[in-house]
Amino acid sequence: MTTAFDPVHLAGARLANRIAMAPMTRSRAYGPTAAPTAATATYYAQRASAGLIITEGIQPSPVGQGYPDTPGLHSQEQVDAWRVVTDAVHARGGRIFAQLMHTGRVGHPVLLPDGLVPVAPSAIAAAGQVYTHQGPLDFVTPRELSDAEVRQTIADFATAARNAIAAGFDGVEIHGANGYLVQQFLAPNANRRTDEWGGSDAGRIRFAVEVTRAVADAIGAERTGLKLSPGNPYNDIQEPDPAPTYTALVDALEPLGLAYLHIAEAPGQRELTLALRKQYGGTLILNPAAGDRPAGPEDLTLIEDGAADLLAFGRLFLANPDLPRRLAAGGPYNAPDMSTFYGGDERGYTDYPSLAD
Repeated sequence: MTTAFDPVHLAGARLANRIAMAPMTRSRAYGPTAAPTAATATYYAQRASAGLIITEGIQPSPVGQGYPDTPGLHSQEQVDAWRVVTDAVHARGGRIFAQLMHTGRVGHPVLLPDGLVPVAPSAIAAAGQVYTHQGPLDFVTPRELSDAEVRQTIADFATAARNAIAAGFDGVEIHGANGYLVQQFLAPNANRRTDEWGGSDAGRIRFAVEVTRAVADAIGAERTGLKLSPGNPYNDIQEPDPAPTYTALVDALEPLGLAYLHIAEAPGQRELTLALRKQYGGTLILNPAAGDRPAGPEDLTLIEDGAADLLAFGRLFLANPDLPRRLAAGGPYNAPDMSTFYGGDERGYTDYPSLAD
């Protein structure tokens, strides 16, 4: 019987275990450079005993930023700063993927440089607010991407993926979940296009497929992962019948030979998770829906039952940097301090450790 503590091969490397650190927004890339700091290197190195670390969301272009103080991978300064992080993780025997996250309509002009405004598949504002240094602000109506801009955005993902490898990352995860740009193209309430990028399941999955193919062509499919969250309503996404869309998407992805598919499971979607697991022939990482509690030791049986090849843990990894050791020993566990999840850090800015990217 396979357990979470057995090794597994991924991206040409042997992972020590099947426990992944889920991506979580940290908002610690201060200043106009949007580059990670020494604290970022310490944070990830402390958690290098994970079989795989997936970083916080990293914007592939300036307009892809949706939260304050989040890092990028679109400048040489950012590449150099991330190299310090990956070196620190590798020095402790860890493996680390960069998550590329374009937030699309989730964001606000005050977070963007040079007069940029959020962009999206369609000019439809998301309901809700985003935190900024000026406080919470309503989401604005995004500018609809032209066909040429859609193609440029795909190219931006590929360039950022090359930058990730230059920075020493073992691979890249494309963020196609949680209501950000890739899922905005997938969701019928956010994508009202009638051109080749919308109008049907085949049209709405095209952006996700083309981004994934471009990244795989740039750095190798064996170093490319994709995260999805079928049916997740986060950031005003409405997918009333997600199964046909995601079944078509997985069919299109299957021939690419990706490193993995990562599912952030939405509540009530276990049946679809298991169907996609059966459909997809490659490695599957699962961040299981666990209700109000963090994903924890109760979920380890999902590896034993074959529902997933790796399990991704979020909040519990924040409170327990040596989480694999604690899971193997049956505890004890530090409880995540929920009071700090939306509190200020030493700069007086909100740090978002509870937002699973």
